[in-house]
Amino acid sequence: MWLDYPAVGNIGDKPIIGIMGGIGSGKSSVAVEFVKLGCKVIDADKIAHELLGGKTIKEKIVVSFGRDVVDSKGNIDRKRLGEIVFSDVDKLSLLNGIIHPLVMKRAEVLIEQYNRQNQVKAIVLDMPLLVEIGWAGRCDKLIFVDCEQKIRADRAKKKDFGKNQIKIREKFQISLDNKASLADNTVENNSDFSALVRQVADIFSDIMGKRGF
Repeated sequence: MWLDYPAVGNIGDKPIIGIMGGIGSGKSSVAVEFVKLGCKVIDADKIAHELLGGKTIKEKIVVSFGRDVVDSKGNIDRKRLGEIVFSDVDKLSLLNGIIHPLVMKRAEVLIEQYNRQNQVKAIVLDMPLLVEIGWAGRCDKLIFVDCEQKIRADRAKKKDFGKNQIKIREKFQISLDNKASLADNTVENNSDFSALVRQVADIFSDIMGKRGF
């Protein structure tokens, strides 16, 4: 079901750091800390959300999934679309085929752009399906954000994202154990925020030190 993207590696001068983890693990919080350290983050969810607002993509999604995915304002109802695709592997693959090539194209443009900016120290990829689409090989370093399931469920619930939805969506992804095994570093996100900040700072210092920056 995964799209077949080649692992092309980092051809730029700046290290590319990929963030992995389960839903509600705190990947975005880790990404924000990297921003504070001088990195630029490429947020795949944000790019996808922007694409869903475009006329061409909206039309393709309506043709593929029906008018039910459009809300009263004429926008794509992301929650409804999610309910449809995460109940059928073929529909999920169909959506990925529409969205992901464009997300990846935009990501490549941003990588090239950030590599030309002297003030940018590193590039961080915040992509929920980083491994599944073959972009783990695009990264110099992979970081896994580890978090207890109960804490993840509590965080997701605050975003109107139920425990059952987490299980449903994650069954369509590579297991967290496999992602953890691929990681060069792990950030434990079960305690206080200051601990997360220290871990990210230490990992980043190690990455930059080994790169000679």
